[in-house]
Amino acid sequence: MVILESQIDKHRISDFSRETFEGRIEVVDTLRDAEKAVEFLNKQKFLGLDTETKPVFRKNTSPKKVALLQIATENICFLFRLNYIGLPPALIDLLSSDAHMKVGLSFHDDIRALRMRGDFQMGKWIDLQRMARELGIMDQSLQKIYANVFHRFISKSQRLSNWEVDVLTDAQKKYAATDAWACLNLYNKFQELKRSHDYVIKEKISTSLLIDRFIADILQKEKKINYV
Repeated sequence: MVILESQIDKHRISDFSRETFEGRIEVVDTLRDAEKAVEFLNKQKFLGLDTETKPVFRKNTSPKKVALLQIATENICFLFRLNYIGLPPALIDLLSSDAHMKVGLSFHDDIRALRMRGDFQMGKWIDLQRMARELGIMDQSLQKIYANVFHRFISKSQRLSNWEVDVLTDAQKKYAATDAWACLNLYNKFQELKRSHDYVIKEKISTSLLIDRFIADILQKEKKINYV
């Protein structure tokens, strides 16, 4: 029986063992490599997706376009450097296809951002936040949902790094691949739980509710004492 929480305590997350993608990571920064990568991905049934954008720290500055599109299978993750190759026809065809399920988290935002690179109609996809809510999980972030389900910690230390840097660091590549792969991992687990129904949801009890219950318990004990 899997025990899930409606909302996990954020202070517990850092106590869990760190989760990282241990598969193969391929950086794609040419149109030829993009076509080869898409040829492989077109043969897959399920894909985990995520994006990264160079952060903007100054006020009144226009947001940057998506710099990186990560697409993962269970064993390999391709990092498409869109700041170099844009959104080529092969990638547009992949994103628009209904031949495979694309899995992301809060992916409406990613789709909207990707459309700044090129116009397309998103094909078959599903948002993990919706799947989580269907199971009774109210957490919204990938880090919290993943910790809730797997009791593993996904580091976000590279989130605000420069995704348009000339050469991605190993830490950036590992971070980016882990996020996309984690989406696919969660999707598979959610599907398993939906089929088996082998889970329970532990409701989060607020501090105020705990205090109310504590006071009620004391009053009930005093009432019993008075009756004796």
